[in-house]
Amino acid sequence: MITRKQSAAALGFAFVAAWIGFNFGYAVLCLVGAGVFYLAASYFDGELDLGELPDRLSQRRSAARPGPARAGARVR
Repeated sequence: MITRKQSAAALGFAFVAAWIGFNFGYAVLCLVGAGVFYLAASYFDGELDLGELPDRLSQRRSAARPGPARAGARVR
């Protein structure tokens, strides 16, 4: 069974593909269009909360940063 998000992504892909007139140089634009439609469908289904986005991004940045070096620790 195809979900609403999957059909929205397919519709976005087809829309962008028809819009650019089947020019293969813009094939990446089709993927971007499908992703935008997929995210829009996720938002309307309630699975994507834009209010949580800054918190999630700040958590990822803090997890990627290494902690401070311990005083007196030696590296060999």
